[in-house]
Amino acid sequence: MEDEMKTDAAAPDTDVRGLAIRPYAGDADIPEIVRIVNEHAAADRVEEVWTAEGLRAWFAHPSDQFDPARDVIMGELDGRVVATGRTEWVDTRDGIYREYRHWGTVDPAHRGRGIGSAVLAVLERRLGELARSHPRDRQPVLASFAAVGRPEEDLLRAHGYETARWFIDMVRRTLDDVAEPPLPDGIGLRPVTPDQHEAIWRANREAFRDHWGGSDESLDAMRRILDDPDTDPSAWLIAWDGDEVAGGVWNEIRTEENATLGLRRGWLGSVFTRRPWRRRGLARALIARSLTLLRDRGMTSAILGVDADNPTGALGLYEAAGFEVHDRFVALRRPLEVAIP
Repeated sequence: MEDEMKTDAAAPDTDVRGLAIRPYAGDADIPEIVRIVNEHAAADRVEEVWTAEGLRAWFAHPSDQFDPARDVIMGELDGRVVATGRTEWVDTRDGIYREYRHWGTVDPAHRGRGIGSAVLAVLERRLGELARSHPRDRQPVLASFAAVGRPEEDLLRAHGYETARWFIDMVRRTLDDVAEPPLPDGIGLRPVTPDQHEAIWRANREAFRDHWGGSDESLDAMRRILDDPDTDPSAWLIAWDGDEVAGGVWNEIRTEENATLGLRRGWLGSVFTRRPWRRRGLARALIARSLTLLRDRGMTSAILGVDADNPTGALGLYEAAGFEVHDRFVALRRPLEVAIP
């Protein structure tokens, strides 16, 4: 099946004159992927900057759910790379869906020529083939993610995708007025050491099992994060109750992103509290300490992403901590009809 999908992905059967879709060719494609993604984000005023080093770290750890050799495609127009896309799949935490996810982007200089629709068609076809190889134990759906009000959202809706969930990026514009509430009794912070990485990862994944959607929980996914040059576990704040991880915040400073955008902004990349330690003020205390840590490392603002319908009340928590809405994103789905061979 994998060989069939590779052959199909390379077929230049698009309606765009001169456009050929081919499989990912390895490290030589990484600079072009980064270039297109960053030009796309800049054109659409999305404050995101990818790096070649970060993408290499992501691609270096394939898993059953994402393997760049199988799941990444490139679009060439007259020999020049003008588009890229990728696929992956996850089982959602509600036990109902298997999401066949895709993402694609087109060089802004080549928009309006049907390239986005051609890439989308190839990605959907590949995901349909992948779904046929899986057991019929869940409802299959096509899924993607887009910045609200940008061309990628319009493209997906034009192809029948509908809103599944809303997400928000929130910014705290100053770090000058942070008050740190005490940690709950019995909870302490410890410097993160490599021998703790797996326990912290598993605690984080467990905490998010109450949340919408799904994610790759494999150790390969953990290694993608840890190998990213922007990942600095010394900036993580991990709360311990004895030998148990109670919660934490994975803070991050994206150096190249800040330089490109002219910012000094830190990310609260993952804020989590495991169920037994919720409703005790732990997340509030960790968020405040994260803001202080980022300020002490030279940052002047902070950003995080949040599920707008988060069941733990995260949106209100962040608003109380001084964050405000900065940008909006939408998860979209469409039913996937899987033909039975």
